[in-house]
Amino acid sequence: MNLSKRLFDFLLSFLLLFLFGWLILLLVLFSFLDTGKGLFLQTRIGQYGKPFQIFKIRTMHAQTDQISKYGRFLRRSKMDELPQLFNIFVGQMSFVGPRPDILGYYDQLQGEDRKILELKPGLCSWTALKYIDEDALLQLQADPLKYNDEVIFPDKVKMNLDYYYNRSFWEDLKIMWATALRIIH
Repeated sequence: MNLSKRLFDFLLSFLLLFLFGWLILLLVLFSFLDTGKGLFLQTRIGQYGKPFQIFKIRTMHAQTDQISKYGRFLRRSKMDELPQLFNIFVGQMSFVGPRPDILGYYDQLQGEDRKILELKPGLCSWTALKYIDEDALLQLQADPLKYNDEVIFPDKVKMNLDYYYNRSFWEDLKIMWATALRIIH
């Protein structure tokens, strides 16, 4: 499945970058005008625990670290994630897989949970759909970090392990379709 999945990722990301590259550049330009910077790069944990730079459209003002109105729109519509098509194109990510996390989470997994690191991180997943409003959920908590570490992250690990053991091309298509439907809703 890995070679065929990589070929699928490469061809689809190439096609989408060809068709929507102009839109991504336009969104980055608007973000630059809005926030003072166009792109947001952050180190995330990739396949086999290797760090990589993820690309997003910047949604926060460079000086104040406050989310702009334009940034809220980008986040709600998930268009801030479009530059990750480049991460997929170069092979750092896949269309479907566990969402890449910052240092201190997936790279710290132990035992069977480390199987998740065998997967390429993905643009979409069942966990991303379940926690599509994760920021809002965390804002409701008295201790957001504790809630993430004790509730959300362990649930993501469980769901990603389930994906690891049950992944298939058809499952990936179901996840991509469900993601597309959720975003356009």
